Amino acid sequence: MSERRERFRAMGTDVEVLGPAVPRFAEAADRVRGIFAREERRFSRFLPTSELSRVNARAGRRTPVSPSFAAVAAESLRAARETDGLFDPTVLPALIAAGYDRDIEEVRRAPAAPRPSRAAGRWSDVEVGRGWVRLPAGAGLDLGGIAKGWTVDAAALAAWRILPWVVVNAGGDLRLEGERPDPLEVGVEDPTDGDAFVVRLRLEAGALATSSIARRSWGPGLHHLIDPRTGLPASTGVLQATACASTCTRAEVLAKTLLLSGPSALGSIPGVLVTEHDVLTSVEPSAVAA
Repeated sequence: MSERRERFRAMGTDVEVLGPAVPRFAEAADRVRGIFAREERRFSRFLPTSELSRVNARAGRRTPVSPSFAAVAAESLRAARETDGLFDPTVLPALIAAGYDRDIEEVRRAPAAPRPSRAAGRWSDVEVGRGWVRLPAGAGLDLGGIAKGWTVDAAALAAWRILPWVVVNAGGDLRLEGERPDPLEVGVEDPTDGDAFVVRLRLEAGALATSSIARRSWGPGLHHLIDPRTGLPASTGVLQATACASTCTRAEVLAKTLLLSGPSALGSIPGVLVTEHDVLTSVEPSAVAA
């Protein structure tokens, strides 16, 4: 069976929908596009009307939120507990202090000088209830990566309801849902050369996510991945981490953990690490990563 693709821009990245060339493909792609538009309005920290902006503006008070927002916030706190704070959704003040206070293209055109910042680590004081979230005063949430993974999952499941199989790929964070006739070949991009791949994997089911210090950078040592232990852009010798999991939400957490932990984490996280000097993997190239 032949395949169809549709591409669009959302959440600051290129989104691709891949599926079989059947009559309902266009309907499925429209569903994916609509879900990304809706969740970007919910989770963008650059839209003053988003739920995330409202929650951050009301730090210190309970803020009513949608069930989806509460679910993603709760998932981010579970990830923080599981990783002892290595995955930390409260890095926003440190991210802003590093200079990422506007859309990335604006930051690159006119970068601001980084300011000193303390380490993050206020995730344990965030409260999530049924229909509300409360941040401690002075704290701020950045749910960018995990919200994108959650959106990929939601979009893939919605499209799969009307297609035999579907792949939703948002800038390298992807999920394959359904029974594809052949495994999906996925190239893991070289962070130093966007036209090359460091390894290729074959995916039969599940998800991949990638965290890279090269994608959203605006100067030497300045990028969007904050190390909660220092409150500064991560400097671990790792340029990029790709993790495999059953969902993209989970893969997002694992990828960031892998990037901050380094090669030692490959023993427990299936994935690919690109360091300053080497490419390391705990999954076989061209093997199934499900």
